[in-house]
Amino acid sequence: LRTPIDALPDLSDVQVIVYTEYPGQAPQVVEDQVTYPLTTAMLSVPKSKVVRGFSFFGASFVYIIFEDGTDIYWARSRVLEYLNFAAGRMPRGISPQIGPDATGVGWVYQYALIAKEKTLAELRSVQDWYVRYQLTKAHGVAEVASVGGFVQSYQVTVDPIKLRAYDIPLTKVAKVIRDSNRDVGGRTVEMAETEYMVRGKGYLRGKGDIEMLVLKSEGGTPVLIRDVAQVELAPEGRRGITELNGEGEVVSGIVMARYGQNALEVIANIKDKIAEISPGLPEGVSIQTVYDRSELINRAIDTLKRTLLEESLIVAAVCIIFLMHVRSALVAILMLPVGILMAF
Repeated sequence: LRTPIDALPDLSDVQVIVYTEYPGQAPQVVEDQVTYPLTTAMLSVPKSKVVRGFSFFGASFVYIIFEDGTDIYWARSRVLEYLNFAAGRMPRGISPQIGPDATGVGWVYQYALIAKEKTLAELRSVQDWYVRYQLTKAHGVAEVASVGGFVQSYQVTVDPIKLRAYDIPLTKVAKVIRDSNRDVGGRTVEMAETEYMVRGKGYLRGKGDIEMLVLKSEGGTPVLIRDVAQVELAPEGRRGITELNGEGEVVSGIVMARYGQNALEVIANIKDKIAEISPGLPEGVSIQTVYDRSELINRAIDTLKRTLLEESLIVAAVCIIFLMHVRSALVAILMLPVGILMAF
């Protein structure tokens, strides 16, 4: 018998969260076009007792709460089944996603990437494209969330006066960029008894590729994106920051434990994985622990041991002094840890 050990008992309901991004839309639009269709579709999920929907600027959350005792993975599979049906009622390009199989107390570990000679944008790239994926592979980890820093993106700032002068609608600029960022597959060509695959390489690889995209041609002279807009690599807008001990902003990662996992074992797996990937980090970059629940768990275990010892001594003293019977003291002492084990 191995009982999961944690200092924070999980008293939350069995629930599945459906998250949907609808960028740039007001809460009322998100409610009408995303949250309401999803909520009504989830009402008929078997064993669900409550369905709650919340709409925010550019985002929708739907919580499906199930009856006590429902297997979390059975619940997730049923939600996914109904979600596939509801996806056809979503606006074009909108894809609802099921949240990780974690709980409200699944936050077991947090770390920060520290480097003196790296920018926040560079550290965020290391976190998003290397550290996060490696830690997700640790046994018992449900999700690794990235916070802080800057997410880099190519931003095209259009000059409306130039667009009007060239008679180019704004939608065409977006369409040209979207259509130009793709590869095209062809058939095969046989030459000298050797078969070659035909492929059109069209992915955009940098700022210069975007600037050279053709919007239209006037009298044989192409109008490029750089003629009507400014292209730059810049950070996306953000809604918050992460600061470490008042010493400045850092890039951080939050590790969520999977539902029903032993928190101590999960944290040990995370630490082993960090030790494994640390030599592969860029020069000067290190991982610093910010929050480690194992310290709280170990203190709780030590407190329990000390309390059991103190109570055992008190019970033994009372039985020996007032009952004058050593066997009665032994029975009471043995029943104290047995009673605690039965509570789990």
